[in-house]
Amino acid sequence: MKPLSGLKILDLTRVLAGPLATQTLADLGAEVIKIERPGVGDETRAWGPPYFDEEAGLSAYFLAANRGKESRFLDFNKSEDLSEIKRLALEADVVIENFKVGGLAKHGLDAETLRAEKPDLIYLSLTGFGQTGPRAGEAGYDLLLQGLSGLMSITGTDEPTKVGVAVIDIMTGLYAVIAILAALRKRDQDQGGTTIDLALFDVAVSGLANQAMNYLVSGQAPQRMGNAHPNIAPYEVFEAADGHLILAVGNDGQFQAFCEALGLDLHLSEAFATNAARVQNREALKEHISLALKRQPRAHWLDLLQPLKIPCGPIQSISEVLEDQQTKARNLFQSIENIPSLASPIRFDGHVMMARRPPSKKS
Repeated sequence: MKPLSGLKILDLTRVLAGPLATQTLADLGAEVIKIERPGVGDETRAWGPPYFDEEAGLSAYFLAANRGKESRFLDFNKSEDLSEIKRLALEADVVIENFKVGGLAKHGLDAETLRAEKPDLIYLSLTGFGQTGPRAGEAGYDLLLQGLSGLMSITGTDEPTKVGVAVIDIMTGLYAVIAILAALRKRDQDQGGTTIDLALFDVAVSGLANQAMNYLVSGQAPQRMGNAHPNIAPYEVFEAADGHLILAVGNDGQFQAFCEALGLDLHLSEAFATNAARVQNREALKEHISLALKRQPRAHWLDLLQPLKIPCGPIQSISEVLEDQQTKARNLFQSIENIPSLASPIRFDGHVMMARRPPSKKS
């Protein structure tokens, strides 16, 4: 028995944030019914190449967020189909949707209408900007939110740069799961259902974490620093004789061990003895370390530093990650009925929490 076995979810979402949330709930044992448009389906079915099966609408993108679900292809504009969707909603423990604000009210599928009939329903609306505010009616897309939230202002080097995956969508999907699990706990304490308002913009701003706090504390807006860290040094990418490696020294003890391993005496200098001093003198520090690391190939430094517990590592391609021994040991790439999949990272008592139902084909 998986922890969410017996829980019913009606998934009225598409693209990534919502589908990722419901996929995670399916991994944990929930029964998820996903509603898609007849003949078209979720937009991401067409987001290719690559495709596992183009005719079936199984693009790589769609596969990333839709395992473990039963797709039903129903038309909101047909009374018979709409009645079926509403029946499924009232049978569900959780409804999650990502329509524009107010978009489901005309169909009688909004939170107020459904919770009037089923007070203990948990209803999560996932939008770009939330149910209130001047932008509430606008659509939200990950790239747009990376720009609006300030994330791109601190990412990259010469020009604003997005993160290589839709990180705000991913974070929002995870926050959706957290919110739903908290609402289920509330319901189990006989406190009834919950209407949850979750916005990509809110998640993006809250995800600025230490960078936003740096501004709130100092009054100075953080700038793009490439691979460097605003609060720690040395903590970035360095070049060895034959390639790049990451060095992530997190405290003064690690820095001393690093210097001794490289035959440097930087830790004895007042300019570099503490992390605060190293941050203040990061350019001079980087120059000293770069000169030393360029004398030997990457493998030499990794073999030297890793046994000393000094955080460092290579920069791997996706194909190299597939062959990484840690990846294989953790079974992070699996297949479901011969369809390739990333595995869920959640393990309960040594068991991977991962749905074994493949994503549904297009109908």
